Amino acid sequence: MSQANCLFCKIAAREIEGDIVFESATVVAFRDINPAGPTHILVIPRRHVESAAELTRGDGDELGELFEVVNDLAGKDGLTGGYRIVTNVGDDAGQSVWHLHFHLIGGRSMAWPPG
Repeated sequence: MSQANCLFCKIAAREIEGDIVFESATVVAFRDINPAGPTHILVIPRRHVESAAELTRGDGDELGELFEVVNDLAGKDGLTGGYRIVTNVGDDAGQSVWHLHFHLIGGRSMAWPPG
């Protein structure tokens, strides 16, 4: 999918409304419209990357910032009992938006395996 048609690129650019809870020059985080828990935040890079399958060693600094944001948001939402970080890669894994994103889910007990 091209960046011009990407839902998450449009949310990051504020062309589409989203419940944005964090943004920097390189990272945007917003609440999921179909939450899987009391806390369900999507954390994305501003730059269009389709999935984790495209990442390389050169993306290390960006990934470090993404996970720093995930952990900061988990703290702000009071997820002291734990939380789950998920990213899906490809159709078989359930990826439905072709922009790299990490789901931060918490605020309830979770089972394993997830599905």
